[in-house]
Amino acid sequence: MVSSRTPIRVAAIFSPGGKVTPKWFELGRRKHEIKDTTYFWRDRIGEVPLMHYAVTDGEALYELVYNTSDQTWSLNALQSERP
Repeated sequence: MVSSRTPIRVAAIFSPGGKVTPKWFELGRRKHEIKDTTYFWRDRIGEVPLMHYAVTDGEALYELVYNTSDQTWSLNALQSERP
C-alpha cells in the first residue's frame, strides 16, 4: 500500500443522520467510480474529526479521508491490484 495525503475531489451523498457516502473521485484527471466501500472508520487528529473510507473502483483499493472540520477530502493510501 502506497501512502500519501493527496487532496482530491469527491462526489458524495450526505444523508440525514450524518451518513456520508462517496460515489466517485478524481485522481490524476481520471474519474474513479466507487464500486464498493469495504471498510469505514472514524478517528481524530487533535480536535479534528476524520471519516476514513476504504473503497474500490474494481481495479485498486483506496483510502479516502473526509475532514469534517474543513470539509476537504484526501487520498491517504492506494493499493493497486495489478503487479
